[in-house]
Amino acid sequence: MKLFAFIVLFCAGTAQAAGPLVHGHRGSRGTAPENTLPAFEAALLAGADVLELDLGVTKDNVVIVSHEPKVTPERCLGPEGAKVEKPLPIRELTLAELRKYDCGALANAKFPRQIAVPGTPMPTLDEVFAFVAKSGFENADKVEYNIETKLYPSEPELAPAPAEFARLVVEVIKKHKLEKRVMVQSFDVRSLKAVKKLAPAVRTSQLTYEELLDIVPALKAAGTDIWSPNYKWITPEAVKEAQAAGLKVAPWTINDKRAWDLAIAAGVDAIITDYPADLVDYLQERKLR
Repeated sequence: MKLFAFIVLFCAGTAQAAGPLVHGHRGSRGTAPENTLPAFEAALLAGADVLELDLGVTKDNVVIVSHEPKVTPERCLGPEGAKVEKPLPIRELTLAELRKYDCGALANAKFPRQIAVPGTPMPTLDEVFAFVAKSGFENADKVEYNIETKLYPSEPELAPAPAEFARLVVEVIKKHKLEKRVMVQSFDVRSLKAVKKLAPAVRTSQLTYEELLDIVPALKAAGTDIWSPNYKWITPEAVKEAQAAGLKVAPWTINDKRAWDLAIAAGVDAIITDYPADLVDYLQERKLR
C-alpha cells in the first residue's frame, strides 16, 4: 500500500509540474524568416511542441504558407532579386509565379535576432508537412500543427470562400494523415465550422483579439475545442472558466519572461511565442518541462 501511495503521489506531482505546451509562432519568427522552412526547422530544433503557421491560397488553389495575403516589399524580393514595388495578392498569382519571389532574403528589423536565409520561397502546406516528416528530428513524428485560415470579410477577393478554404486545407491534412495532429485556428468561425464538418478529428481554435463578454458560451456554440486569445486579455478566472467547459487555452503572442510568468500563473494550456527556444529553456529553468 505504501509503494502504491508513493507512486500515486509521484505521478500527481509530475502532472502538476508540467508547464504549458510551446507553439513556435510562424515557426521561430524571432530568429528566422517567418513561415518558412528554415523557421520551422528552428522551431523543431528548439523542441517546440507545436508549429504555428498561417495559410493563403494561390490562383491555382494551392494552399500556401503566409501570414500576409500579399507578397510584400518588407518581406520578399522579386524575380532575380528585384525590389517588390507594391504588394501583390497571393490569390492573383499561380504557385509557379509565386516561386519567383525570395521571402527569406530580408531580415525583419523588428526582430534583431532574426537571420536572413536568401533563396527561400514561401512553402506550401504540403511541403511543410513533408519537410517535417522527412527531417529526421527526434520530435518530427509527434510535433503538432496550429494552422490559421486567413480570411478577410472586407476584402473577400484575397481568399477563397470559407467553405472552399476549409476544403482545400482539409485535403492536405488528410493526404498526410495528420487529422489528429492538426488544429485549425481562425478569427473567422465560418471556416472553423466548415473544417469540423469535413474532418471532425481536427481540433479547431477560435482566435480573439479583444476582451469579449461571455466568451465561453460563444465558443461552445461555435463548436471549437480551443480558445486562443490575445494574451493581454487573459485572466486566471477566464482561463478556469474555459477549461471547466472543456476548452484548452492558448494565448498569443508572448515573448518575454514577465508575460510568460503571468500566463503560467493563469494556468494556460499553451503559449504561442516568436522565441520557442527561449520559452523551452525558461520552462526547463522553472522545472516546468
